[in-house]
Amino acid sequence: MQNGLKTENHETQLCVIGGGIGGLFTALSAARHGVQVLLMQDRPVLGGNCSSEIRMWISGAGTRVRDLQETGIMEELLLENMYRNPRRNYTEWDSILWGLVQKEPNITLLMNCTCCDAKTENGRIVSVTGFQLTTYTWHHISAQIFADCSGDSILAPLTGAEFRVGRESREEFGEEFGLDQADTHTMGMSLLIQVRETDHPVKYTPPEWAYVFPDDAAMKNKPHDLYAMNTNFYWVELGGMGDSIADTEKTRDELLKIAFGVWDHMKNHGDHGADNWDLEWIGFLPGKRESRRYVGDYTLTQHDVEQCTPFEDTVAYGGWQIDNHLPGGFQLDGSLNHGAHLQKRRLSEPYPIPFRCLYSRNIDNLMFAGRNISASHIAFSSARVMGTVGVIGQAAGTAAAVAIHHGVSPRDAGNRYIREIQDALMEDDCFLPGFRRKISPLALQAELSCDYGDCSDLINGLDRRIWGKDNGYFGKTNKAITYRFDRLQHVNGFRLVLDSDLNREATDGNPDGLNTSSVLFYAFSHNQTTFGFPKCLVKHYRIEVMKEDGTWQVAFEDAENHQRFIKKALDTDALAVRMVPISTYFSEEKTTDYGSSVAHIFNFEIF
Repeated sequence: MQNGLKTENHETQLCVIGGGIGGLFTALSAARHGVQVLLMQDRPVLGGNCSSEIRMWISGAGTRVRDLQETGIMEELLLENMYRNPRRNYTEWDSILWGLVQKEPNITLLMNCTCCDAKTENGRIVSVTGFQLTTYTWHHISAQIFADCSGDSILAPLTGAEFRVGRESREEFGEEFGLDQADTHTMGMSLLIQVRETDHPVKYTPPEWAYVFPDDAAMKNKPHDLYAMNTNFYWVELGGMGDSIADTEKTRDELLKIAFGVWDHMKNHGDHGADNWDLEWIGFLPGKRESRRYVGDYTLTQHDVEQCTPFEDTVAYGGWQIDNHLPGGFQLDGSLNHGAHLQKRRLSEPYPIPFRCLYSRNIDNLMFAGRNISASHIAFSSARVMGTVGVIGQAAGTAAAVAIHHGVSPRDAGNRYIREIQDALMEDDCFLPGFRRKISPLALQAELSCDYGDCSDLINGLDRRIWGKDNGYFGKTNKAITYRFDRLQHVNGFRLVLDSDLNREATDGNPDGLNTSSVLFYAFSHNQTTFGFPKCLVKHYRIEVMKEDGTWQVAFEDAENHQRFIKKALDTDALAVRMVPISTYFSEEKTTDYGSSVAHIFNFEIF
């Protein structure tokens, strides 16, 4: 840029625009598969809507349907947060997201950097340019593939990529919830309110510019019981009737006036039980639900979401309800049919999401992950939540890595290497409805046995409870699971998937729902996990190998495990390999578990 400011040039394999959950997981998954990634984020923190700037917790399929919690990178992140950040402090949460990127040597991270321009040639993006506000530096990035995870789809107007805005007619996709006539209205954006109960009365004086709501009717009869579960003031929402990008600043100003006025109503207009409650935080960055959506080779529809259409190119799944916030937002009366505010339909099964929804129909090397995938407005109302966005991001990053390794476009990768993409995702602990993970040849040729019970389900290719079957092994601590060979074999490593209670995630029923955001827990799960760390997870285990002389040696041990999915190298020759979940509660060592003496394991496998 010829304006006297510094310009830095970068050449990489994958450029990811946007550091929300979708972009973060896209970058992480591609980098972990050996791709050089540049991640451009226009904010000072990562996480998008779940960052400290907006503070919406992560919801997904598992929030509404039993045992459908998203795994892979998502579960890795949530378990790390539960382990390191039990009070759900947002500074710690931001640092966990940032730390995930810092651990990856294949990622170059540009924070506070906004994508401003793009160059295309012959239907391909050649480069993008971003401006970094903190350093007053232009960054020029060339890459093989570009992934737009910006939410607002900034590369669409910059590259000519096809996109859509608004609500489709019923006729276009044959959707029950479609309109008689299409329009450009969208879901609105919200400012969340975070309050905290104290042990003493707290007075509140609103700013002079806040709106005044003297009674419930003035506040459109919105639900605002402090002790009602999942209130969270989501209905402080506007922007759906205008331009959800161009009008963001003036919409934010209106939302601030409403939000501070709502808290004034709670404190000073009527008895709402808020005398001892203190206003801790109101966001100044709106949490946006919808703007531009790209058009891919396939558009996900309401029928696909409700009927769980099977796809040969499935790479992700959703399960959150159809949750369509109508454009009027706060202005709609809350006493009528969810305030004529929400159009909902619960889902009972996970629905597949095809890879064809994750790349552009007309720009050859453009992919996307997040709330901008190729979906109708109604299908999008389910797929937009961050749990689903996360698994979509991991799928996009893995697929980008396969495309780059083979030197082909995303479309060609989907046509020619889809099973490789799917195998890589399932190997990385991602669930794909209708698919089973391949078992390693070394595990299949060995004799699998255990000191207690039946462990055959450890290699059935399904690493979670699903559709009425446990698919796991209930073992006893200090009892081994063993692979034996008829001759000395080289073992590269082991794969382990432990039970972390995939039924725990929900905001409904959580007693701390109003005091905290991000990663809330259902108090009545089958493993009795409350707002804390999963009690069922194996904390201490040991991997032992039998050497050629018949002696057992410890090859790997972790006494402080806090993850569900573990894959480690061993690089050793062995006649046998065994995994022993350890408990020394009754010994002098007093090494305890997280609360369960049972070792529930979905996969132990050698390769």
